[in-house]
Amino acid sequence: MKRVTRTDQPPWQGHPKGSKAYRNMLLALLFGGLATFAQLYSVQAVLPGIAAEFDVSAADAALSVSAATIGLALAVIPWSAIADRIGRKRTMIWAISAAVVLGLLLPLAPGFGAMMALRFLEGAALGGIPAVALVYLNEEVQRLHAAVAAGTYVAGTTIGGLTGRLVAGPVAELGSWRTGVLAVSILAALAAVAFVRLAPSPRGFRPLVRGEGPALAERILVNLRSPRLLALYAQGFLLMGGFVAVYNYLGFRLEAPPFNLPTSLASLLFLAYLAGTVSSRLAGGLTVRFGRLRVLLASIPVILAGLAITLADSLPVILLGLLVFTAGFFAAHSVASGWTPRMARVGQAQASSLYNLFYYAGSSLLGWAGGLFFVQSGWTGLALFAGVLALLAGTTAVLALRGAPTA
Repeated sequence: MKRVTRTDQPPWQGHPKGSKAYRNMLLALLFGGLATFAQLYSVQAVLPGIAAEFDVSAADAALSVSAATIGLALAVIPWSAIADRIGRKRTMIWAISAAVVLGLLLPLAPGFGAMMALRFLEGAALGGIPAVALVYLNEEVQRLHAAVAAGTYVAGTTIGGLTGRLVAGPVAELGSWRTGVLAVSILAALAAVAFVRLAPSPRGFRPLVRGEGPALAERILVNLRSPRLLALYAQGFLLMGGFVAVYNYLGFRLEAPPFNLPTSLASLLFLAYLAGTVSSRLAGGLTVRFGRLRVLLASIPVILAGLAITLADSLPVILLGLLVFTAGFFAAHSVASGWTPRMARVGQAQASSLYNLFYYAGSSLLGWAGGLFFVQSGWTGLALFAGVLALLAGTTAVLALRGAPTA
């Protein structure tokens, strides 16, 4: 079997914090995150409209979110292999271009089945961004500032997720869910252009060539055999599952009695995403002072507190709970996702892609499963479901990550 290895070239130390290239990279990844996550979660703001048009249940409508995240989860490993050969930036350009085209086709879907197929393909295309972005960042930024830069990138993804929901919901009020999704796809196309223009040419990338060294399957297996990396993957799977479940069914709760909010107003509660924009950036800075594990574990009680607050029947209190819950989730995700490529000794691209695979598998499976608790036990059942997932994530981190390199 032919194997691969990296060519010998002088080591690249990375762009220093404050340099023009450093700033351009963060801006590029911000726009890349906006384009990716605006498209990925835009339908979440219009799920009641999808359910009404296609005459499906809330849980079935939520499958339109899961279809895209399943496609993304299955595609991250292939995208990482492509990126090892052709480069990180070029891979992300291919991925984001394909996703924009599929996103523009989505409003033309004639039925629920066609929409689900397009969402799956769109998610598979979008997988090229999160599969590669943090590896690209770690190769091009000075090691000292990698955690802070990773936090900034995750902050950009929160802006993307928020933008997709805030645009799709109110625009859908003027037409239908199709109008809302189309508006987001146009916005994503503009963000993709900004990404292409701003992303610096790679200097730390070393293409894989035929020869000695571990093959793709071996690089994947090495990372799957690491208990510490598996613990980080568990953070993504469990925490993302609870997070998506909360936001999937939030609109159904708010558009039903006693709130009876229209879609445009219900979508405004996605402004809670701004808490994640702040907390992910803050968490990246705190890891320099306190270490990654402490910041990760401190995020779990914040998540639980936010869930408890959302049990209230007061709209302002629910918003407060969402702010707290979202801040805790994105702080934990920022630490775990940025820690993963640093923890890997072999196949950083595959380690990061595996994190995303588990992350979006949690989004697809647990995000949908939360609907079963919502239908049976209302919001209380859903909050308990998400809380148990957070406790399992924290317990896993304590057992497996103590003593891990964390500075």
